Amino acid sequence: MLRALPLAALLALSACSRQAPAPPPPAPSAAPAASTPPATQSETTPAPAPATTAQSETQQATASQESVDNGAERPARSDASLEQMAALPAAAQLPDGKWKPGVHYDPLVPAQPTSVAPGKVEVVEVLWLACPHCYALEPYIGNWLKTKPSYVEFVRVPVMWQPIHRAHARLYYTLDALGRQDLIAKAFDTIHDMAERKLPPLVGNSDDETFRVQQQFATQNGISADEFAKAYNSFTVSSNLQRAEQLTQRYHVEGVPFFVVNGKYTTDVAKAGHDCPQTAPTCGEKKLIELIGDLVATEHRH
Repeated sequence: MLRALPLAALLALSACSRQAPAPPPPAPSAAPAASTPPATQSETTPAPAPATTAQSETQQATASQESVDNGAERPARSDASLEQMAALPAAAQLPDGKWKPGVHYDPLVPAQPTSVAPGKVEVVEVLWLACPHCYALEPYIGNWLKTKPSYVEFVRVPVMWQPIHRAHARLYYTLDALGRQDLIAKAFDTIHDMAERKLPPLVGNSDDETFRVQQQFATQNGISADEFAKAYNSFTVSSNLQRAEQLTQRYHVEGVPFFVVNGKYTTDVAKAGHDCPQTAPTCGEKKLIELIGDLVATEHRH
């Protein structure tokens, strides 16, 4: 059985960056038949499966860390990719030279489609529930959501690198499908509390055990076992997982938290805080919120 200490240590060391190419998605799998109602015909669309054994996750994370330590190169992006970074023309840059493209943010050329209505500006955060940097950013995101303009639509997308990320993504979308956004926030807290206590963060040593651990979390918080199982294997959750997989690849997400503004700009804490002094540890987070505000305002004017 996986020892909890190495898993928690690996989460702290390498949770928030890809660091190595993720393995191909495993074959789809469903929750245990004894705990899961039979899927209907509309719920049989294949989707990325939950995590494989925790032992293999530790090995994958260790390999990822070692690939960086050994200087392994990441695969080059294809020239045929739709996502090509390029400098914006001067007329399209943010005013006053406050933010520099390629330094504080990257323009995405060509722009990618969004999922919001006309007149709205989409802000996407790609995150992982076990990422300490994502967790540290939560208070800033929460405060911004209280004051953001009404024309801004905020969308969260769980990253889909390796099986452990996919396991947490499935939990995220299952709770979302059940209308329990409050439990997404509680899962976020629980995962980080468990990691601090050196416990596996809502994942198990197998797909079945991961399902049972996450189902137990749900039942302890007012969701019936049958409700959870049905949503866990639903067409809606499978579709959302497929879309998250596509967006992770489309935007070449190499680290989280990662932000995409209206399908046109990408940025993160490090980029937004490029000019921050090392003596100001929260400067990057504050600059990120400020930059997002300027980008959405520019998009709204256009």
